[in-house]
Amino acid sequence: MVRLRRRCEHSIYNGSPTATRRHTHIRLALILADGILTMARVVQKFGGTSLADIDKICDAARHVQLAVNSGDEVAVVVSAMAGTTNQLVSWTHEISALHDVHEYDVVVAAGEQVTAGLMAMAIQALGIPARSWLAWQVPIVTDGVHGKAYIESIDTTEISKRLSAGEVAVIPGFQGVGHGDRLTTLGRGGSDASAVALAAALGADICNIYTDVDGVYTSDPRIVTKARKLDKIAYEEMLEMASLGTKVLQSSAAELAMRHQVVVRVLSSFDSSPGTLLVDEDAIVERQVVSGIAYSRDEAKITLTGIPDRPGIAASIFGPLSDASVNVDMIVQNASDDGASADLTFTVGEADLDRAIEVIGEVRDLLQYQELLSDPNVVKVSVIGVGMRTHAGVAKKMFETLAEKGINIQVISTSEIKVSVLIAEEYTELALRSLHSAYDLDDE
Repeated sequence: MVRLRRRCEHSIYNGSPTATRRHTHIRLALILADGILTMARVVQKFGGTSLADIDKICDAARHVQLAVNSGDEVAVVVSAMAGTTNQLVSWTHEISALHDVHEYDVVVAAGEQVTAGLMAMAIQALGIPARSWLAWQVPIVTDGVHGKAYIESIDTTEISKRLSAGEVAVIPGFQGVGHGDRLTTLGRGGSDASAVALAAALGADICNIYTDVDGVYTSDPRIVTKARKLDKIAYEEMLEMASLGTKVLQSSAAELAMRHQVVVRVLSSFDSSPGTLLVDEDAIVERQVVSGIAYSRDEAKITLTGIPDRPGIAASIFGPLSDASVNVDMIVQNASDDGASADLTFTVGEADLDRAIEVIGEVRDLLQYQELLSDPNVVKVSVIGVGMRTHAGVAKKMFETLAEKGINIQVISTSEIKVSVLIAEEYTELALRSLHSAYDLDDE
């Protein structure tokens, strides 16, 4: 405890002033929106890279201290320390590729629990009352789907009392309590959903998502060097970008923010940038037709050849997959010339590929397919923008751009504000850069 106190005190009194400036930016935004703000109820969420070691945990505690000193009531949601969850997951796979999902959740949720305790201790070392709260103590109730649980309710009665009394509540993200009081997890990146759901339940004025990037970009800046940071992004656009592979914010977090109108700001814990604000579509004055290009490597393609082309066959395929909690995304069916059979292609998450193959194999006699083909070496690339509702030709430009680069499209799916294609993984970078330029998104 002494060592922790010393590190944390050092980070407070000898750290850079960037956190102070950023906190001022956030409070100014709230003042401009609401007129006069003397106190706010704030949820701060810190990702794994912001909590990678004890020094970074102490730096994160400094953000909490700044908010508390400004008169804010603060709840903190934490991820596991960087690399911890990957290690825990790898251990479960070493035991069994098709492991018990109940015990999987017990193992992988441990990382956030450790971080919550350390963060509470770091805040205490700064002279601020703080207490950690595990999912069952809150409680955070989920639908009970292990590995991919969805938050149904959060009882904030006791936490609200503690916040009002000046105590900081530290909650491990990513976890909840399902049926039979069993621990459940929310899927990778689920701490974002924990934070937004908590902010909604607490009636928080803002939910700050601290990451290792300074906001939401038009594409992955590690690949597209001309990608631009967005000052604002519509809830719907963020939801699509998150669901289509953008790692800045988890899709369920974006969905919760949109549904409950939670004010969310994505920002870095390492610099003074004000970040990106999630807002209603109407709040964006200057809007481009396409706001971003997203991609997802977490895809695998399955093709069933020669399946009988009769009513109910699709339900016989996707029903068992649903029962096994395997999410299916893109789907395309090609009927034979005689109409007697068809080939069916669809995508699942790469992590679900083995389970999907096993499930389909169990109903092979019913499906009567000729062959099952799988390919994990694919990537989904998507163009996204609310402006697509009122502008034609977005899909045409996408297809023409990819064709000019010799990139074959394997599967296509669309919605009101996005067009997605499945391509070979080797063309990922070329596709992203080409599309980013084609839609005039480059930062010149």
